[in-house]
Amino acid sequence: MTIIIIIALIAICLLYAVSIYNRLVKLKNLVQEAWSSIDVMLKKRHDLIPNLVETVKGYATHERETLDSVIRARTQAVGADSVQTKEAAEKNLNQAMMNLFAVAEQYPDLKANTNFQQLQSELTSIENDVEKSRRYYNGTVRENNTLVESFPSNIIANMYKFEKSPFFELENIAEREVPTVKF
Repeated sequence: MTIIIIIALIAICLLYAVSIYNRLVKLKNLVQEAWSSIDVMLKKRHDLIPNLVETVKGYATHERETLDSVIRARTQAVGADSVQTKEAAEKNLNQAMMNLFAVAEQYPDLKANTNFQQLQSELTSIENDVEKSRRYYNGTVRENNTLVESFPSNIIANMYKFEKSPFFELENIAEREVPTVKF
């Protein structure tokens, strides 16, 4: 009878360990899926920016430095490959885009241009989608990191080399507020 109880306890522990392992795998895959979603939204944003720059360029030809800084920031953002480098690159791109919109404020004809208005509307929509994707990503990262660090799942996580994932967040508290652009 004692042997049966010991075997039953071992089987329960083994099933629990398998359950934890499967949850860790699931959360790792959810984090990767969420990051992929952010990547897709950022690609849409990056693809829209050259059209916006070209539209502004037609009206603000002597604002070359601002336009070049947007293109450089976009290039860096497209080339970023990790969460940390994406954060930094997107921060620079956001700043460059704010400068571009500040320049656009000085040109009434540009502000009235329907193409510019449509591009700005698309950019706003994409920014909202990026924010939703970030929230989803950070939520899955939170769940993953909690499981990786909690006892007894941390034992299984360490045995199979599951690691914490980095959050995707803005460094500057002021940048956490949604920028408003009025034309």
